[in-house]
Amino acid sequence: MLLYARDVHYAIGETPILIGVNFELAAGELVGLIGPNGAGKSTLLKVMSGLWPGARGQIELIERHLRSYRTREIARLVAHVPQTTNLDFPFTAREVVLMGRSPHLSRFQIESADDRAIAERAMQTTGTLQLAERLVNTLSGGEQQRIVIARALAQEPRILLLDEPTNNLDIKHQVGVLEMARALAREHGMGVIAAIHDLNLAARYCDRLTLMVGGQIIADGTPEAVLTPSRLSEAFEIGAQVYRDPFTGQIALSVNPPVQEAYEFRSNGSAQTKTGATNGAQGTGHR
Repeated sequence: MLLYARDVHYAIGETPILIGVNFELAAGELVGLIGPNGAGKSTLLKVMSGLWPGARGQIELIERHLRSYRTREIARLVAHVPQTTNLDFPFTAREVVLMGRSPHLSRFQIESADDRAIAERAMQTTGTLQLAERLVNTLSGGEQQRIVIARALAQEPRILLLDEPTNNLDIKHQVGVLEMARALAREHGMGVIAAIHDLNLAARYCDRLTLMVGGQIIADGTPEAVLTPSRLSEAFEIGAQVYRDPFTGQIALSVNPPVQEAYEFRSNGSAQTKTGATNGAQGTGHR
């Protein structure tokens, strides 16, 4: 088992963020971490990667307690890609990816030919090699996101933690990132956890889904077991139809969005509430 967590609690001040979380990650597994905003997904990834110490409970990384590792040791085993990364400094994309080799180098050691080859392979894997000599502060948000993922792969981790990795990406690169994550798990034996908002993509690519609500895991299992209408209603407060895609044979869903408040726009540009279906305001609700 690459990662093992039991009864993990984490709080910021007096506010509990994680409550009694149990989680496991095996080699070769791609796990989709799903749930509404504020469910605790990002916090769980940071706690399990050692970035946010102070959690109560048991967290084991490759059969050793997380607290027994030094920071550099964790960085050789776990790579964490955050939701957003500000790359405003004038480094080339290649230089940024090479920074992923730092956990394997001593303080003043220069990257070797092997390090440069590892960084180049990471850029090939993420489809960013053509950006190698570009300054990162001239790249688009999606291109920067893929560079950050390449930097994480250059660490050569056993575990890859991706926090909303498809942010800022067009549909082609969203699919590409998740195809890559699945290949890293299945072909290279890496354990991958990806926090994902797109439930259809999560169902299509992940071996297992973990559904979080209010800092707790309320469901964990195959996409078929987790993505049920009742659980989606509990977690997201929406109605949804779950079906099997006739072309792919995979689980998919369509959502009935909650009724939104409508506005009647006046000729002077101001807006007046027309319906109050979502907040109890007076008016006639749409059907």
